[in-house]
Amino acid sequence: MYTELVMDHVMNPRNIGVIEDADSIIKVGDPKCGDSLLLFLKFRNDIISDAKFLIKGCPAAIATASMTTEMVKGMTLAKALALTDAQIAAVLGGLPEEKIHCSSLAVGAVHAGIRNYMSDSDEKDQDVGADVGVGPG
Repeated sequence: MYTELVMDHVMNPRNIGVIEDADSIIKVGDPKCGDSLLLFLKFRNDIISDAKFLIKGCPAAIATASMTTEMVKGMTLAKALALTDAQIAAVLGGLPEEKIHCSSLAVGAVHAGIRNYMSDSDEKDQDVGADVGVGPG
């Protein structure tokens, strides 16, 4: 059973979409359950100024990606790197035990996106998981 807040983020996900001039674009996926996430991050003065995503996944994956992008906007890179999947699940009022792993998808993407940005790599796009669909599914 999902909390009311989880269902709100499932039915009205925040930050769905693309950032055309993103500083970091990360693809992550969970091969066990088939969830996949494409995360776009924009940075300004070591702060996450914007975060958007496209996802194909279960309700828990959608809700945690939505909440994660809401939480990280305006965060310093250091604070975002310290963010944990348990914190996301707690803010959402908890997740069913079998869905706890879903919260690690978005948090892992944020961490990878920041590391990608900080690496000063010429390549700003990174694939760290499965291919991603273009919407909830």
